Amino acid sequence: MTQPATGARRAYGAKTAPYADPSAPTTPERPSFSPSPPTTLERARTAPYFFLLPAALLFVLFFALPIGYALWLSLHKIEVKGLGLGKGARSEVWAGLENYTAALTDSELGHSALRILGYGAIVVPVMLGLALLFALLLDSERVRARSFSRLAIFLPYAVPGVIAALMWGFLYLPDVSPFHYLLDALGMPQPDLMDGGPLYVAMANIAVWGGTGFNMIVIYTSLRSLPTEVFEAAKLDGCSELQIALRIKIPMVAPSLVLTFFFSVIATLQVFNEPTTLRPLTNGIPTTWSPLMKVYNDAFTGGNIHAASATAVVLAAATFLLSFGLLRASNRRTKQGATR
Repeated sequence: MTQPATGARRAYGAKTAPYADPSAPTTPERPSFSPSPPTTLERARTAPYFFLLPAALLFVLFFALPIGYALWLSLHKIEVKGLGLGKGARSEVWAGLENYTAALTDSELGHSALRILGYGAIVVPVMLGLALLFALLLDSERVRARSFSRLAIFLPYAVPGVIAALMWGFLYLPDVSPFHYLLDALGMPQPDLMDGGPLYVAMANIAVWGGTGFNMIVIYTSLRSLPTEVFEAAKLDGCSELQIALRIKIPMVAPSLVLTFFFSVIATLQVFNEPTTLRPLTNGIPTTWSPLMKVYNDAFTGGNIHAASATAVVLAAATFLLSFGLLRASNRRTKQGATR
């Protein structure tokens, strides 16, 4: 048997390269991985964020940033050096809670808040009472021309607030009002609705005329969603339309009444159009009649935007606390009623 030549290497099964060491480990080639496209489940998880992105951007740009800027302004003030002339004579410095202290101790803000309370004591009950009455009447089976009546009641809400205030303001003026002409022709007294106590009634009438339709639509929509079987059972038991309305419909639409009450309270605290529009027509409305008018007067007439920002923050906090308190009380009452 022949022996391999000296220096030759024996191949064991596999064919090796010349002068290769068969005992050396061989590293396998790594497979190349390409990124796989996103699956349908992954797309479904990320899709809501893309839909929320436009709303989030609008919220940040037009809500969060203005609030943050108002807070920043409310904590600063303008410091004047010397006569206030020249470069660097007026500088913005840290004020802390000084603006808030001045706003809370301002008597004008307190008087405007009292005026708003008197105004809201007229607007909110009358407007919600009329809205509920109209909604119950439209929900009745005996009513005729329901579509026309619903549109006629809602139509004043579509009129801009400034136009409505101007229209009613000219109707209140004795020289141009047809109502004053009729009262004069009939020999009846002509009340002055643009001064004193009647001014609250005049401005409340504008708010009631414009806001009743919106609240009526909210309550009427809630009434139309109620099950008809409940009303049919009540009729079989001998209940009249009035009893059904008082004992069944009104309790079942209580959440809608609470919602419209919140809207009305917030709108009352933010009243601005009516007194501002009527002010050139009478001397009975000061520039600080409402809290928002005081903010506008401080910022753009007095030039103190830092104090106006503090007052605006105080009003926003008061509105939030009042709304939160009313909502919590309403939820507590609803839970108590459900447990009975």
